[in-house]
Order: sequence, then structure tokens, then C-alpha cells
Amino acid sequence: MAINRVLLLTIILLISTACFGQTGKISGVVKDKKTEVVISDATIVLEGTTLGAVSDSNGRFSIKDIPTSSYNIKASIIGYDPTILYNIVISSGNEQVLLIEMDNSSNTSLKEIVVRRNPFAKNAETPLSLQNLSAQEIKSNPGGNFDVSRVIQAFPGVGGTSGSVGGYRNDLIIRGGAPNENVYYLDGIEVPVINHFATQGSAGGPTGIINISFIQDVNLYTSAFPAKYDNPLSGVLQLKMKDANPDKVQHNVRLSATELAYSADGPINDKISFQASARRSYLQFLFQALQIPIQPSYWDFQYKVNYKISKKLSFYTLAIGAIDKFSFLTPNNLTPENVYILHSNPLIKQWSYTNGYGLKKLIDKGYFNLTFSRNMLNNQLDKYLDNQNPVEADRTLRIHSTEGETKLRFEVNKFYSRWSYSYGAMVQNDDYKNELYLKYRNAVTDSVGNLVQPAVIIRGNTSVNFFKYGLFGQIAANFFKSKLNISLGLRTDGNTFMTDGNNITKQMSPRLSASYTITDQLKFNASVGRYYKIPTYTILGYTDSTGKYINKTADYISSNHYVAGLELLPKWQGARLTLEGFYKQYGNYPISRLDGISLANKGGDFNVLGNEPISSTGKGRSYGLEFQFQQKLTKNFFVILSYTLYKSEFTNSDNKYIAASWDNGNLLSFIGGYKFKHNIELGVKFRYQGGAPYSPFDIAASQANYSTLGTGVIDYGQFNTLRLKAFNSMDIRLDKKWNRKKWSFDLYMDITNAYASKQPASPTFTFKRTEDNKDFLTTDGKPLKADGSNGIPLLLDNASAVVIPTLGFIIEF
Repeated sequence: MAINRVLLLTIILLISTACFGQTGKISGVVKDKKTEVVISDATIVLEGTTLGAVSDSNGRFSIKDIPTSSYNIKASIIGYDPTILYNIVISSGNEQVLLIEMDNSSNTSLKEIVVRRNPFAKNAETPLSLQNLSAQEIKSNPGGNFDVSRVIQAFPGVGGTSGSVGGYRNDLIIRGGAPNENVYYLDGIEVPVINHFATQGSAGGPTGIINISFIQDVNLYTSAFPAKYDNPLSGVLQLKMKDANPDKVQHNVRLSATELAYSADGPINDKISFQASARRSYLQFLFQALQIPIQPSYWDFQYKVNYKISKKLSFYTLAIGAIDKFSFLTPNNLTPENVYILHSNPLIKQWSYTNGYGLKKLIDKGYFNLTFSRNMLNNQLDKYLDNQNPVEADRTLRIHSTEGETKLRFEVNKFYSRWSYSYGAMVQNDDYKNELYLKYRNAVTDSVGNLVQPAVIIRGNTSVNFFKYGLFGQIAANFFKSKLNISLGLRTDGNTFMTDGNNITKQMSPRLSASYTITDQLKFNASVGRYYKIPTYTILGYTDSTGKYINKTADYISSNHYVAGLELLPKWQGARLTLEGFYKQYGNYPISRLDGISLANKGGDFNVLGNEPISSTGKGRSYGLEFQFQQKLTKNFFVILSYTLYKSEFTNSDNKYIAASWDNGNLLSFIGGYKFKHNIELGVKFRYQGGAPYSPFDIAASQANYSTLGTGVIDYGQFNTLRLKAFNSMDIRLDKKWNRKKWSFDLYMDITNAYASKQPASPTFTFKRTEDNKDFLTTDGKPLKADGSNGIPLLLDNASAVVIPTLGFIIEF
């Protein structure tokens, strides 16, 4: 009855059409996209209205008394291409503070054919394989829960994990690569951990850390990476924070079914501004209501302070961090599935942070950036025979690990007519510590107590400290009246730890991109490049029983990219169609010496990746075709439609190519939204993902080791020979916003997996239990033996069909 009353109230509120004629305000700054010099006398108008402004000598502008709604904002000035910002929401709550970057790359004389302005993110270095989302597109994404990683899974070539986790994580699988093949940057500062409960040695987790309230836009590179970025094999996610309100402090409170978030931004004085936020989850209460025995809880924090020292010199500092705890609670109704969860997962305590400082100076025809940052991850995993009543004698796992990085980066960018170039260097100190205890198998005794099989226990204690460094340069130019653009880049990296780490000629990373304008609507783009990634700290820091670092001879992982495609800009505003083909070729991929499996097939769960001996002998390949149609907000609607057909394969120790764990084959995504009158907005997202490969269990090994591992042991001889069913789901979101004189209220309903589609996942191994699920059934009626020989094997269906309705609100004031 309580739920019915809530739904009734929601419907009444959503159909309310009271109009109070409230207004809002926007302000911002106009800059040259390349040199970042402010542009004065630019005309800024709200399309479809007579409202506008002209930027002053500092590039700043302000437009007041704007009727609350969504607008496309256009900036224009002679000598620059017109620039349009789409779907800018004006409310009476928080003021929109915009950064408008204008480009003159297609500026032509009056006698030349006018090249049409591309409203989508692009640059000379990356003419293809580059996608962009605005903050509003992220906020209003159905089922996204304000999580940028989930939202960009709508882009071509981007999928998520399935298999053992059933699609409940937000790992980014880009063009068939592993989730640890991507790097993440926030305003030029690398942020290695962007998720709560992050998998060490990988990158994904169940929910993101980034506060979308502070983000202006997001760029995703899936190839043709600029040379300034080190370590990407599959993707670069670049997030840009918006400017704080220069006139007053404003606040934002967001409440949803899983979390409460607060953020604020504003001026400290006329030269210094700030942004700060904190978020607390109460996901444990939702899981308890759904009778899920895990109890995740987290905090996260984010801030940025900007100091405008002079017209040409600015300084900023930012930080982002998280505190995570993962525990268990016995549900009221014990099921075999719930009992399995209780005994198969570790207790987790984790915290992470990134703290960075940046200095930017405008110089003649360009600028330079200097950044200094420190990031750290502290990861603690503990597992017992009974996680709810932990006893040290029953411990089966202990991992207490820390990763720390201190980084210094320098970058210069210069622009001369049709030429541009950049160069720079980076150096960082890396510190890794790990304490490992793993009981792989219990001791087995006979009926009189004689030892038949000793316990198998793996112990390790490691501490590693070394330096990494890199150099890069890139040059770009346009020819034939800007119809042809070419970019050439080179990067090399080294380190002081690996046996051959200082041989920087082994990590030479060249890249070449080209773009040719066939007509004013059609372009042909292509790129080729070789990219490198250093093995993870969990690999480099692994030691044997004597304390020897047995993976020091590992090599950098390599990936060759070959990409070509067409880009069509239809005649109507804000639309784009792209068709791209890609081929990725991997080398030196780590292969586990314990199970013979490529680490490219791991990292999509909540454990640790790479804590084992490896050999750098693996190969891989991923190839496919991508299509996308994107329509920015025009005439009250927007659309993103993408489809990817691909194949991903890696070799194991037998040097034979087999399907990768991320080889879903088909990815289809649709996101659409429509803005009705009276500030009502409807969004729909549909996703289809082909079946992921998975492996059968080795029943004998699973039976012998279940009592200590709490999980089954897969049959590595039949690795990824089975496939799950395809996955599809639909998410729906409905928003209604009320604007008052000095504040606004946004009520939304978000339904994830609206039609209760069953999310496939690989089965789990356990033993049959008694009717009350409090003990095991055995073949002889006696307690379960240490070697599991009297247990009765059982495979549990891990697929689920959970509908998650969320009723939340956002208050701005």
C-alpha cells in the first residue's frame, strides 16, 4: 500500500502543469579551442529566442531572465566556425556556467566552398574513434544512475562485463579489449581508480566515483590516441570539469534509491573559486530489501579549487577519493544462491584517492601545462570459512595491498597557421606493497588422523619502488585548403624495475592519422598506431617463496591499431552518422603460469588480477565493424543509435587462439529522449549484447577444493568453450522539474531492466544442502570432508531478472 501511495503521488506530481513563469541565468567564457586565448566580441544567442549577449574583453558573457527550459546555445564571430552547445538546461536553481571553445580550422575566404561545421568532438590527432557526451546527456541517461561508465556503454564498440557477474558491473570493454586496457583523466590529472570496490590490477567496479554535477563534458577515445597519453591499449576517457559559479555559492542535493549526494560551488574571491561534493550510499538497505546477502557501503568526495593568477596564468588543485566496505548479512530466507554468495566472496575494505595540482600558462601562439599528482589505492581482502563469524584459524585469504604513484607531467602546445605541434615528458615514482596469504587446499587426514595430503598455502610479502618515465611529440597540419588533415606522433616509455625496462627503443610508439573531406558532408578518416602498456603492479611485484621477483623479465604489452571509416554530416542540424572498421593486434600479453590462461580474459570480477607468475608470450586480435547515428537535441528530441559486430580472441599457453571472455560478437544500443512541455522529459534506453563465452567446471578439482575456496575450479582445458545466452534490457526514465524563484526541484523515476529481462551469467559450483540450507547433504550422512569427497556437486543457475525502480529528486538552490 505504501508503494502504491508513492506511485500515485508521483503521477499526480508529474502531470501537474502549474506554471509560475520562473527564469534562470547562464554565464561563461569564450576561448580559442587551440590556444585557449579568450575571445572578445563573440555573439552568444539562445536559438529560437531573441536573447543573447556579447563576450567582453575577458571573454566573459552573461544572459539573464531566461525562461526555464532547454536551449541550444550558439556562439559566432568572424574568423571562427560557429559553435553550438546542445541541450543546455536553464533552471531557477543552479546557474549554468559554460565554457565555449571556438575553432577556426575550417575558416575559409568568401570565394571558397564553405566547409560545414562539425558539432561533434574532434581534433587533428584523433579524426575518428572519438565520442563525446555532455553533462546533461549523462545526467538524464536512463538506468545510468549518474555513472559515466554506464552511460558511455551506449557508444559503438563499448560493452560491459557479463559472465560471472551478470552485467552488474560497469567495466568498460572497448573493441574486445580487457577492462584494464583503458586510462582515465580528469582535467589533465590521471585518475587510475574511478570506481568503488575497484578490482586491483584492473579498473572496473559496480558504481563510479566521479560526481557528474561538476562535469562539463566527456570524451572517449577508442583508437588514434594522442601521444601525450601513456598506457592505453583500448581506450582513453577524458573528463573535463565545468567552471564554478563566479558570482555566488550554489548548492545541489541529490537523493536516489541508493545514495545521498551534496555538492556546492562558487567564488572564494574575485580570483579564486571552488567546487566540493560528498556522497554517501545506502545501497545496503536496497540489497537487504531484495534479500541479497552482500552489504556494500561507500563514501566518496571530490573538490577543485581554481586560482586565476593573471590573464595568462592559472593554477588549480583537485582531489577525488572513496572509502568502501563490503560485508555480509544473513537474509531472512536462506537459499542455495544466497549461501553461495556468503561463502564465495571476500570481505572488502578499500580506500583510494587522487590529489593533483596544475599550472597553465598561455604563451605566444600556444600554452603549456605542468601537473603534479599523487594517487593511492589501499585494498584489503579477507576471507574465512564463515565470513560472518571470522576466526583466524579458519582464514583462507588475506590480501593487504597498497599502490601509490607520484607523477610529474609537462606539456607544450603550439599553433602556427595550418601547423600545430606538441611535446612533453613525464616521470613518476611508483610504490607497491602486498601481503598475501592464500589457503588453496585444506590438509586431509584419514580416519585415524594420519596426514594424507598436506595443506596447500601460498604466502608472499612484497615491496617494490621504482620510476617510470616517458617522452612524446606530435605534429599536425592541414593541406589543400583544409580538406586534408594529417597528424604524426611518437611516444616512448621506460622504467627502472623491469629487466629490459630502460631500453626505450623497445617501447617506441608511432602513430599516424589522416582525414580527407570528400564533400562538405562526407569525410574519410583513417589511423594506424602502435601502443604500449606496462604490466600491472600485481604482476611486477609478485614474488616466489624465496622473495625473488619472478616477473621482472616481463615485457610491455603491445597493441597495433588499424582503423578506417566514413563520417557523414546530414544537412539537418546536430546529426552525424559514422561507419568504422577496426583491427587490433596484441603482443606480449601476460599468460598465467599457474593455469595457462591469458590475463586478457580476467579482471571482470571483484578479486585481484595478476597476483601470480606470468610469461609475456600471449597474443591477441580483435576486429570488427561499427555504426553510429547520433542526433543532438533538436526539436525536443535526441537519439544515439549504435551497432558493433566484432570478434575478440587471445592465445593461452598452447598458443592457439580462442574466444576472449569479452567476445560478445554483437552490441546494439539505443538511447532516445523527448522533452515535453511543462519541463517533463522522457528517456528510454535499450541494450542488446551477444552471449559471452564461459568455461565449464572441473568437477573433480572443484569438489576437492570447494571447502577452502568456496567456489568451483574451472576446466582450463575447455576454457571459454561454452556461451551464455544473449542479453537485452530496457531502462526508462521520467523527469519532471519545478522552478521556483531561487530554487528548483527535479523529481525523477528511473526503472532499470523495465521488462524484467533475465540477465545471463555463468553457473556456480557448490554442494547440495539440507532443506533449511544450513548444512551440506553428503553421500554418507556425515559432515563434509575436507577434500569434499562425500559432497554432492550442484551447479546453480546464476542468471537473474531483477527490476530496479528508483524514485529520486534533485534540489538546486
